[in-house]
Amino acid sequence: MVELIVKILINAAALLVAVKVLEPAKLLSFNFGNDWWKLLLVALVFALINTYIKPIVKALSMPISILSLGLIAFVINAAMLLAVAFVSGQLKLGFKVGDYPPDLTTANTIIGALAGAVIISVVSTLASIALSPRKLM
Repeated sequence: MVELIVKILINAAALLVAVKVLEPAKLLSFNFGNDWWKLLLVALVFALINTYIKPIVKALSMPISILSLGLIAFVINAAMLLAVAFVSGQLKLGFKVGDYPPDLTTANTIIGALAGAVIISVVSTLASIALSPRKLM
């Protein structure tokens, strides 16, 4: 249970960093105002999508992943970020990737999803490494 809470908080921090970096270029936006619970709810949605949907997509895309030497992982991460934006739009939480929702086919949406996925991956990986217990050999 504690690991899940830590994972959600790491996701929230990574989402916030990505939004702060990409918001001036209109690639990501998150209008949560003073409602911090919206940030935690979007992070929870992000964690749930990454826990339940992403492994299925990765398993189905394994042949393409082998052929592309793993570069399809960036596209999968971007698609998961777009799924979070879709759910956030349905719940009226204020998280948008580029112009999505509602417009999925703009360059801002595609670039925002890819750049946001990279930033979130880097920040969450670094935070996970920093917070993981040290193992002595």
